[in-house]
Amino acid sequence: MADKTIILTDRQIDQKIQRIAHQIHELVFSEKEIFVVGVEKNGVEFASRLIKVLGDISEVKIHQYSIGIQKDKPSANEVRFDGDLSAMKNKTVFLVDDVLNSGRTLIYCMRYLLDAYPKQLKTAALVDRIHRRFPIRADFVGLTLSTNLKEHVEVVLTHGKEAVYLE
Repeated sequence: MADKTIILTDRQIDQKIQRIAHQIHELVFSEKEIFVVGVEKNGVEFASRLIKVLGDISEVKIHQYSIGIQKDKPSANEVRFDGDLSAMKNKTVFLVDDVLNSGRTLIYCMRYLLDAYPKQLKTAALVDRIHRRFPIRADFVGLTLSTNLKEHVEVVLTHGKEAVYLE
Protein backbone atom coordinates (compact mmCIF):
# COMPACT_ATOMS: atom_id res chain seq x y z
CA MET A 1 0.00 0.00 0.00
CA ALA A 2 1.22 3.47 -0.86
CA ASP A 3 2.27 5.80 1.91
CA LYS A 4 -0.16 8.59 2.77
CA THR A 5 1.07 12.03 3.64
CA ILE A 6 -1.25 14.48 5.35
CA ILE A 7 -1.23 17.72 3.39
CA LEU A 8 -4.14 19.39 5.22
CA THR A 9 -5.32 18.71 8.76
CA ASP A 10 -8.89 19.23 9.97
CA ARG A 11 -7.93 22.63 11.35
CA GLN A 12 -6.30 23.66 8.06
CA ILE A 13 -9.35 22.50 6.10
CA ASP A 14 -11.54 24.68 8.33
CA GLN A 15 -9.21 27.64 7.76
CA LYS A 16 -9.36 27.13 3.96
CA ILE A 17 -13.16 26.94 4.07
CA GLN A 18 -13.34 30.11 6.18
CA ARG A 19 -11.07 31.98 3.76
CA ILE A 20 -12.95 30.82 0.64
CA ALA A 21 -16.30 31.71 2.25
CA HIS A 22 -15.04 35.22 3.04
CA GLN A 23 -13.75 35.62 -0.54
CA ILE A 24 -17.13 34.53 -1.89
CA HIS A 25 -18.87 36.93 0.50
CA GLU A 26 -16.78 39.81 -0.83
CA LEU A 27 -18.04 38.97 -4.32
CA VAL A 28 -21.73 38.49 -3.45
CA PHE A 29 -22.37 40.81 -0.50
CA SER A 30 -24.86 42.86 -2.52
CA GLU A 31 -26.72 39.86 -3.99
CA LYS A 32 -30.15 38.86 -2.69
CA GLU A 33 -29.58 35.17 -3.37
CA ILE A 34 -26.91 32.81 -4.69
CA PHE A 35 -26.79 29.18 -5.73
CA VAL A 36 -24.09 26.78 -4.55
CA VAL A 37 -23.87 23.53 -6.49
CA GLY A 38 -21.69 20.79 -5.00
CA VAL A 39 -20.26 18.05 -7.18
CA GLU A 40 -21.18 14.59 -5.86
CA LYS A 41 -19.77 13.30 -3.30
CA ASN A 42 -17.15 15.31 -1.43
CA GLY A 43 -18.01 18.46 -3.36
CA VAL A 44 -21.46 18.37 -1.78
CA GLU A 45 -19.96 18.16 1.73
CA PHE A 46 -17.46 20.92 0.90
CA ALA A 47 -20.37 23.06 -0.40
CA SER A 48 -22.36 22.43 2.79
CA ARG A 49 -19.46 23.63 4.91
CA LEU A 50 -18.98 26.73 2.76
CA ILE A 51 -22.71 27.49 3.03
CA LYS A 52 -22.60 27.17 6.82
CA VAL A 53 -19.81 29.75 7.06
CA LEU A 54 -21.48 32.01 4.48
CA GLY A 55 -24.71 31.82 6.47
CA ASP A 56 -22.82 32.99 9.56
CA ILE A 57 -21.20 35.99 7.86
CA SER A 58 -23.80 37.01 5.27
CA GLU A 59 -27.51 37.64 4.94
CA VAL A 60 -27.65 36.48 1.32
CA LYS A 61 -30.16 33.70 0.68
CA ILE A 62 -28.29 30.55 -0.32
CA HIS A 63 -29.75 27.68 -2.33
CA GLN A 64 -27.84 24.40 -2.29
CA TYR A 65 -27.99 21.82 -5.08
CA SER A 66 -25.90 18.83 -6.06
CA ILE A 67 -24.68 17.70 -9.46
CA GLY A 68 -22.89 14.62 -10.68
CA ILE A 69 -21.71 12.95 -13.85
CA GLN A 70 -20.81 9.43 -14.84
CA LYS A 71 -17.02 9.54 -15.01
CA ASP A 72 -16.90 7.08 -17.93
CA LYS A 73 -19.69 8.79 -19.97
CA PRO A 74 -19.78 12.48 -18.98
CA SER A 75 -22.24 13.64 -21.61
CA ALA A 76 -24.93 16.19 -20.77
CA ASN A 77 -27.53 13.38 -20.89
CA GLU A 78 -25.82 11.63 -18.00
CA VAL A 79 -25.82 14.61 -15.61
CA ARG A 80 -27.60 14.14 -12.28
CA PHE A 81 -28.89 17.45 -10.92
CA ASP A 82 -31.26 17.85 -7.97
CA GLY A 83 -32.13 21.49 -8.53
CA ASP A 84 -34.18 23.78 -10.69
CA LEU A 85 -32.13 25.18 -13.56
CA SER A 86 -34.70 27.86 -14.33
CA ALA A 87 -34.33 29.30 -10.80
CA MET A 88 -30.68 30.13 -11.54
CA LYS A 89 -31.40 32.35 -14.54
CA ASN A 90 -29.57 35.69 -14.13
CA LYS A 91 -28.28 34.61 -10.69
CA THR A 92 -24.79 34.02 -9.33
CA VAL A 93 -23.91 30.33 -9.23
CA PHE A 94 -20.94 28.62 -7.59
CA LEU A 95 -19.84 25.17 -8.72
CA VAL A 96 -17.92 23.52 -5.88
CA ASP A 97 -15.74 20.37 -5.79
CA ASP A 98 -13.18 18.97 -3.40
CA VAL A 99 -10.35 18.37 -5.90
CA LEU A 100 -9.74 19.95 -9.29
CA ASN A 101 -7.51 17.63 -11.25
CA SER A 102 -7.88 17.30 -15.04
CA GLY A 103 -10.90 19.61 -15.15
CA ARG A 104 -13.16 17.03 -16.82
CA THR A 105 -15.77 16.87 -14.05
CA LEU A 106 -16.03 20.63 -13.61
CA ILE A 107 -16.20 21.39 -17.30
CA TYR A 108 -19.00 18.90 -17.96
CA CYS A 109 -20.93 20.10 -14.91
CA MET A 110 -20.35 23.72 -15.93
CA ARG A 111 -21.58 23.00 -19.44
CA TYR A 112 -24.82 21.67 -17.96
CA LEU A 113 -25.28 24.64 -15.59
CA LEU A 114 -24.75 27.15 -18.39
CA ASP A 115 -28.15 26.09 -19.75
CA ALA A 116 -29.60 28.04 -16.81
CA TYR A 117 -28.16 31.27 -18.23
CA PRO A 118 -26.67 32.41 -14.92
CA LYS A 119 -25.48 35.98 -14.43
CA GLN A 120 -22.11 34.53 -13.46
CA LEU A 121 -20.76 31.05 -12.82
CA LYS A 122 -17.77 30.72 -10.50
CA THR A 123 -15.85 27.66 -9.37
CA ALA A 124 -14.32 26.68 -6.03
CA ALA A 125 -12.08 23.75 -5.10
CA LEU A 126 -10.51 22.75 -1.81
CA VAL A 127 -7.44 21.38 -3.64
CA ASP A 128 -6.26 22.34 -7.13
CA ARG A 129 -3.78 19.81 -8.55
CA ILE A 130 -3.12 21.91 -11.68
CA HIS A 131 -3.11 18.88 -14.05
CA ARG A 132 -5.45 20.37 -16.66
CA ARG A 133 -6.58 18.56 -19.74
CA PHE A 134 -9.53 20.92 -20.13
CA PRO A 135 -9.60 24.74 -20.18
CA ILE A 136 -11.04 25.39 -16.73
CA ARG A 137 -9.76 26.85 -13.49
CA ALA A 138 -10.99 27.37 -9.97
CA ASP A 139 -11.86 30.94 -9.03
CA PHE A 140 -11.51 30.11 -5.33
CA VAL A 141 -8.90 27.59 -4.14
CA GLY A 142 -7.98 26.32 -0.70
CA LEU A 143 -4.62 24.79 -1.66
CA THR A 144 -2.77 24.63 -4.98
CA LEU A 145 -0.70 21.49 -5.10
CA SER A 146 1.86 20.48 -7.70
CA THR A 147 1.87 16.69 -7.93
CA ASN A 148 2.86 14.10 -10.49
CA LEU A 149 0.21 12.20 -12.40
CA LYS A 150 0.77 8.97 -10.44
CA GLU A 151 0.01 10.62 -7.09
CA HIS A 152 -3.51 10.63 -5.72
CA VAL A 153 -5.16 13.29 -3.55
CA GLU A 154 -7.72 11.92 -1.10
CA VAL A 155 -10.06 14.31 0.69
CA VAL A 156 -11.76 12.94 3.81
CA LEU A 157 -14.54 15.16 5.15
CA THR A 158 -16.05 12.69 7.60
CA HIS A 159 -16.63 14.43 10.95
CA GLY A 160 -13.73 13.69 13.29
CA LYS A 161 -11.54 12.27 10.51
CA GLU A 162 -11.11 15.33 8.28
CA ALA A 163 -7.86 15.47 6.38
CA VAL A 164 -6.42 15.74 2.89
CA TYR A 165 -3.88 13.08 1.98
CA LEU A 166 -1.38 12.66 -0.81
CA GLU A 167 -0.53 9.10 -1.75
